[in-house]
This record gives sequence, structure tokens and C-alpha cells, in this order.
Amino acid sequence: MEIQDALQWTDELIFDRTGKHLDSLQRAILEGAWEGKGYQDIAQEYHCSSDHVRKSASELWKLLSELLGEEVKKKNVRSLIENEIFSYYEDSVPIGNQINVCNDLYKPSKKPKNRSPSTPSNKSEPRHDLSQAPEYNRFYNRSDELATLKQWILTEHSRIVTLTGLSGIGKTALARQLVEQIKDNFDRILWRSHRKLPTLNILQTNIIEFIAPSPPIQNLSIIQYLNSRHSILDHLKNHRCLIILDDFQEALNPGELVGNYRPEYQNYGQLINEIGRFSHQSCLLLLSWEQPLEIATLEAEDCYCKTLPVLGLDQVATQILRERKLKDEKKWSDLIQLYSCNPLWLNIIASTILDLFNGSVQQFLSYPSIFLGDLEPILKQHYQRLCESEKILIQWLANQEEPVSISQKPPELLSDEEFLKVIQSLRRRNLLENSSDLTLQPVIKQYIRNLAQY
Repeated sequence: MEIQDALQWTDELIFDRTGKHLDSLQRAILEGAWEGKGYQDIAQEYHCSSDHVRKSASELWKLLSELLGEEVKKKNVRSLIENEIFSYYEDSVPIGNQINVCNDLYKPSKKPKNRSPSTPSNKSEPRHDLSQAPEYNRFYNRSDELATLKQWILTEHSRIVTLTGLSGIGKTALARQLVEQIKDNFDRILWRSHRKLPTLNILQTNIIEFIAPSPPIQNLSIIQYLNSRHSILDHLKNHRCLIILDDFQEALNPGELVGNYRPEYQNYGQLINEIGRFSHQSCLLLLSWEQPLEIATLEAEDCYCKTLPVLGLDQVATQILRERKLKDEKKWSDLIQLYSCNPLWLNIIASTILDLFNGSVQQFLSYPSIFLGDLEPILKQHYQRLCESEKILIQWLANQEEPVSISQKPPELLSDEEFLKVIQSLRRRNLLENSSDLTLQPVIKQYIRNLAQY
């Protein structure tokens, strides 16, 4: 490959992304590196100091590293550029076609006309895809949580916000309300569920294709082809995006402490770290039963990362019981406390009360044990995600009549180190009450006790 072709190709790549051409020193550095010259030789030919050349070269390699998605140095810049161009034509030329690589390969694509550096090349109409989001109609009032989330996302520019809580607590409904209120602040909004995207590669491809869709590869210029291969982070820098990822726990491996990813999502933690640590103008909103380990770490380091535990609300619970037209209003608070203000749990139990007790909450509560009924399949999903150590601890806690201190662990239960790890994991699963002592929600405790009887 001729150096002039490489210079023209690199100049077009940089101009397409920055609006600036290679300057004369950058061209001299690239040409010298292409021919295997040292910085001292380049400096002598350019009539400047070697330190000045090194500094300019470092900035050029850094820029090319960002554009190519690989670390660029003087010793590998030639091979990387050649590989990128050959890769483009290997993918775009149909099998059996013949092409004169030496003469025809490196013709530059046409540059957009009348573009100044201050005019963004990615300006486009807003695009929203909420096809996997719940329908926006009537939701329960969560004004305090909405105010907090808007503060984090719009004012503090948080890069990752996580809503955690047990199934049915209202994470998805809260996120849907939030999107409706802040949608005008983003030019890209995408809602996806991990239940419908079985691998990390599929997820990333789906997100990138939504943010910056590309035509068929045979219709792409070299620059367009390279842009289509940029990482999610590149696209989050180029567009103001709100990406909502529901059911995040599906990416985590069941049967282990919280934080280990399924093989299909093995590099997810690295992606989350990059989105949290590197500057961009977008926000990733995660909805999960469990808090990922990387999120806890980023939040502790104050890396523009926030977590909001979504809790049940008395006013929401009361509204549900009123809508279901249950009787014995004076007993509603007991029922609400028993089922932890969880909207889904209360709706299911309300159906049972209407069906078996003619709507009488007092008669339902007269039974000596907590009735689970149709809640059991839901609770089973949470229990099946636990590792053996978590099951040991949660079974022990279910047999305690009163909350226990963290220092009350029987020596034969678990080792001290494992005991603390398990407590931390159960808290991240939202299976322990949020208090200094160790205790389970009444419904969780009853479910574990029922298991012991089978």
C-alpha cells in the first residue's frame, strides 16, 4: 500500500469525525512511521525538536486509537490501517469478484460538502423505540422517586442509574413514567429487555444499530464502514441517548453470589465499567432484581453512577386495596405491612381475598399463617437464583422469631468470611430487610418455612 493512499485515507477518517484535516507535522509523523523512521529522524527532516515530534505523535496515536478502537503506536500504525482497509473490502466484495487491490482499493469516498468543524456530522431527527416498554397509561404516584431520578439524570448527568427491587415492586412502571417526563431531553431513547436479548453481542449490536443504523455493507464508504464498527461508548458520545435495559438480572449467573455473569454475557462488567468511567453525554438506566457488583463499585467511587432501591409505598398499597374494593379498611394497614407494600403481591392477594373471603380482609388475616397461594411461583424465581451458602443463611434466618444481629451467627453455620459475603449478596438481591439487623420480609420468611415442610 502506498503512503499517499494511507495519508489520504487517514485524513478522511479524522476529518469525518473531528472536522479537522491532518496538519503538516502529523502527515510527516505518519509518513515517517510508515517508513520505519525514528522520531529523531522525523524531527530533523521537519526541522523541529524531537520532543515536539513525540508530543504531536502521542496525540495523533491517541486520536487514532479512539477512532479505530485499538491501541495505536508508531510500530503498529501501518499494519492497523492496512488491516482496517483490507477488512472493509473483504467484507464488502462478493465472493468471486475480482478487484485490483493495488490500483483501485484506496480511492477516497466523497466528503460531505459545506461542513464546518462546528457542525456535527451526526445531527439527525430524534428516534425513540419503546416497543418493549409497558404501555404508558395510568401509573401509581411516585413523585419523590421521579424527582430524584430527574435530578440525577438531567442535572447531575449520571451515566448509569440502576433501579433495584424485588419483582412486582414497581421498577418498570417507575421507569416508564420517568421516560415520559424526560424524553424531550434525548435524541435517542431505546427500551430493551434482557429476556429477549440472549447474548451480549446481540444486545450491543441491537443498541448500535438503533443509535446509528447503517445501510447494507456493499453501499458503505470506508469511513461509514469503520463508523459502523465503533463501540457502544463511541455512539453514546456522538448522540444524547437514554438506554433502558430491563430484567438485568437475566445477565447474571444464578446459583452463585451476585456479581457473576452468565457465559453469554461474560464481558458485560467491562462494558459497564467503560460506560461509567468514560465521558459521554448519555445515560444507561438498568432495571434489576439484583445490584451488579460493578455498579456498587462505581457508585462507591462516585463515577457518575447512582442506585435507587425501589420500595413499596403505603399510599400506593392503599390505593390498590381501594381500587379492588376490599372490606375492613381498618385492617388494610396490617395486610399492607404483611405483604411489604409490594403492588404485585397485594394485587394477587386481593384477588384471593375477593375469591375466598368475599373481600373481607379481617377474615383473611384471621388465619394463623401467611397465605402465599399464587405468589409461590414468583418467589420461587428469586429462591432459585441463590447459591447454596445463601440458602443456608436464609433458611436459618427464616427460623428466627426476632431480628438477629450480624454478630449472632452460630459458628457452625458458615465461615466468618463467607457469612459476610452471603449477607452482602442477599442485600444486593433485596432479600434482606434494609436495617442494621438481619431479618426477612414476612412473605419471604413464610416461603422458606413452607419449603422446609415439603
